Amino acid sequence: MKKRGLLSIIFDYAGSKKKYYVFSIFTSLISVAAGIIPFYFIASIINRLISGNKNFNDYTLDIILLLVLFLLKGAFHIISTSLSHIAAYQTIKGVRKRAIDSLALASLGDVKSHNSGSLKNTLCERIDSTETALAHIIPEFTGNIIGFLGTFIYLTIISWQMGLIALIPFVIGMVAYLTMSIGYQKYWNNCINKTKVLNDTAVEYINGIEVIKAFGKSQSSYEKFKVAAKEGSECFVEWQRKCNIAFSIAMTIAPYTLLAILPIGGILYYNGYISLEVLTISILMSIGLITPLISSMGHLDDLHKAKTIFSEIDEIVSMERLKRPEVSKEMPKDSSILVKNVSFGYEDKEVLHDVSLEIEASKKIALVGPSGAGKSTIAKLIASLWDPDKGDIFIGGVNIKDLTLEDYNKMVSYVSQSNYLFNTSIMENVRMGNLNATDEEVIEVCKKCGVHDFIMNLENGYNTIVGDSGSHLSGGERQRISIARAMMKDSKIVILDEATAYTDPENEAIIQKSLSNLIKDKTVIVIAHRLSTIIDSDDIVLVDDGKIIAHGKHDELLEKSSLYKNMWLSHIEGRDGDLND
Repeated sequence: MKKRGLLSIIFDYAGSKKKYYVFSIFTSLISVAAGIIPFYFIASIINRLISGNKNFNDYTLDIILLLVLFLLKGAFHIISTSLSHIAAYQTIKGVRKRAIDSLALASLGDVKSHNSGSLKNTLCERIDSTETALAHIIPEFTGNIIGFLGTFIYLTIISWQMGLIALIPFVIGMVAYLTMSIGYQKYWNNCINKTKVLNDTAVEYINGIEVIKAFGKSQSSYEKFKVAAKEGSECFVEWQRKCNIAFSIAMTIAPYTLLAILPIGGILYYNGYISLEVLTISILMSIGLITPLISSMGHLDDLHKAKTIFSEIDEIVSMERLKRPEVSKEMPKDSSILVKNVSFGYEDKEVLHDVSLEIEASKKIALVGPSGAGKSTIAKLIASLWDPDKGDIFIGGVNIKDLTLEDYNKMVSYVSQSNYLFNTSIMENVRMGNLNATDEEVIEVCKKCGVHDFIMNLENGYNTIVGDSGSHLSGGERQRISIARAMMKDSKIVILDEATAYTDPENEAIIQKSLSNLIKDKTVIVIAHRLSTIIDSDDIVLVDDGKIIAHGKHDELLEKSSLYKNMWLSHIEGRDGDLND
């Protein structure tokens, strides 16, 4: 991806509000000018007083102009800041929306390659931290730089010697200031990386607190977090310690133009090189010369920070997206599925090798095989969570790459063993399958899925808040609500990837019975390790080492596949053991 400049990125994300930035720069220039011009009038007043003019009326217009300029400076600064803040918040909104849209359209593999803690940190805290840069740097930085240049040019016109002399302290200060930039990128990247590690460790610690307590690993796990927190702070402290002396020298010497103007200007005046009027104007103008530049320098760190953050956002926005058209080229004629010569891998490791599979419409098939054989990967490819590296997948005779994601998602419901519930009510979690569904329709689907009774036994029934990620419910309860949500969607294709893995045998029997009525006339793909739950499938597909090695009815596979027979015997022995216990 080609690296973009900060202004290019900001104006891109600002959208329709970019004109606010233009107007804020314009009004900022007026404010800066209104703050500099008074020095000329003050110098003029002083020179007239020195020449002996004591008539107050001769100064009335100058005083009025000074007052007007003072008011203009404040008024236009407020206008500039207001405009830039409106544009800044619009830009932050645009950044977040573009990033979230990108995550929604990106390949699941690309999304999962980013740590969730780092993504959360970038999308929330780090984007918010760019507000200062977005709201102040563009108008104020631009206005102050131009203000400095205008003042320097004017000072040079009246006396080139005084113009150059006024810069001497600034140049000395800048030499010290620039020494801070030595190793800047190394220190900044180190701080960013340590902060990301701290965020990732914090998220890991919080999410794994149950396991940590269960296995008595509180001390070792907290130690890891403590080390990350310490390194996260020390990297900043070390950097600031390195910069302290240079920064102090720069900020002490650079603003004080009078250190050079007064002695050297006095010598030039004494020797007749400049007039008293020029000396007076130079002294006053030099006071306002460096201030805008120092103010701009104060934003340099924010500029570097904003550029780094927006580069991270650009990486998220430029994630590889699923290749889908904006308008579907053709709609599927039915819910049949054809997987044709598909190969796929995670990063550099290929896990599916030239897989082909045909599923008739309204049939129920089961994918079985050892752990890691590639069953879930096939299901996720059919669910369009990834695109195959090679080969194609067709739904109803139409390549899924010729369908929009919206049209395709309407056709497919995918339920995995690790389902996510949002921190809202059970009613709203189920309704996410169909946002237009009424409360009555949600309750009706829950009854058909066999979850109504357990929901009504909860303290607040359907209004029960499930907690973050459904943490207030058991694993089996979360899965049952996820299945109800999928059934609420009423898609033609249903994929159940170990959807009952966390349920006990009694509830699994209830779910299976309920699902048998709900999935009539739908194409169903089931992945299950409990082979007894899939023996009535229309077709059982045996997957091993990323290949389909056999398929057929349960009795057929028992006869022709030793692998399937061994899996069945292991399952029966395990089930008998449970019954005996």
